[in-house]
Amino acid sequence: MPLPVIKLDQGIHVMHLFFQVDRVSWAELGTGESADARQRLADLVAANSNPSHPRITTYANIGGKADFAFMIFAADLVEIGRLQRELETCFPPGTLLPVYSYLSVTELSEYQSSEEDVKQRLQHAEKLAPDSPEFAARLAAECAKLKEYAHYRLYPELPDWEVMSFYPMNKRRSGADNWYLLDLATRKKLMGGHARVGRKYGGRVSQLITGSVGIDDWEWGVTLVAHQLDALKEIVYEMRFDEVSARYGDFGEFYTNIRLAPEALWEYLKL
Repeated sequence: MPLPVIKLDQGIHVMHLFFQVDRVSWAELGTGESADARQRLADLVAANSNPSHPRITTYANIGGKADFAFMIFAADLVEIGRLQRELETCFPPGTLLPVYSYLSVTELSEYQSSEEDVKQRLQHAEKLAPDSPEFAARLAAECAKLKEYAHYRLYPELPDWEVMSFYPMNKRRSGADNWYLLDLATRKKLMGGHARVGRKYGGRVSQLITGSVGIDDWEWGVTLVAHQLDALKEIVYEMRFDEVSARYGDFGEFYTNIRLAPEALWEYLKL
């Protein structure tokens, strides 16, 4: 029976993987075995180095929760599983120990602005006449931005910056703080304020929000990349004061990592 092709109606699959190395088993490898593992990983990453997908990016985890961190992007669910297994088999048996994995998909936010939202803002907030040339030009420009934003949200091309942080999160569903009992207009207003905080960090932090409701143990995965760690600390800290996080957000463990090409990982990790 041939393997199925399982794609999304829109967007791609994303997997975060974290591993420890069994250093005793690694030390017992012959020189040829460890060299072969290095080469297999380099070849696999090189074969999957597209701007969006399929793509494998490699990191060294900081802090001891893991050694290796990987992000995999693929359009097909079977393909992302295959790439995971190929990555694992780059390493000799017994040397790679799984720490944490997270499967999610790229998605459009139900809270992002629509063409109708833009029309309302231009007409009522900016007082442009709907039949004016300026209104038409502004509407066309704003809609082009919305289309570009939607494309890169569904088919992301994360910048190759030095630091990557990943954490899962939920919207709270307890007592009076139940996000899912709020009406759409209220949720959209709250998320608009949340987004304004994020936009302040443009050029310093780039983010990827992926959905995992019904897929993994949390509802969303958050990937932040930056040039410096303080930018990540500042954006997460400031967002904690926003009502969306302060009242309705629950967060899992944070994994902090530095971006390294495969050939640099071994030396950095002293393997």
